[in-house]
Amino acid sequence: MQEKDIFDERQEAKSTNYSCPFCRERNDYEVRWLKRTKKKNLPLQMNEQDRARFQKSRDYMVRVDDQLMCKNVRCRRRFEIPSSQTVVFI
Repeated sequence: MQEKDIFDERQEAKSTNYSCPFCRERNDYEVRWLKRTKKKNLPLQMNEQDRARFQKSRDYMVRVDDQLMCKNVRCRRRFEIPSSQTVVFI
């Protein structure tokens, strides 16, 4: 059994405020996330181990973007998103 059998996926964009480490200018950036929500019904052809895995699973989000581009026209450098959090449980 794979994760696509348990979860429905869709992309979301969340706006967050970051400052560029090079020019120090703060701006709002759109960060893309992949939201995985647990399916309502159990998929067919599941054994006991798969059913236990389905029961324990819960909704979560995975960050798609790792880097952002500075919005300052004079800078325009790429920088990594400063938080180390790439997975968020809902």
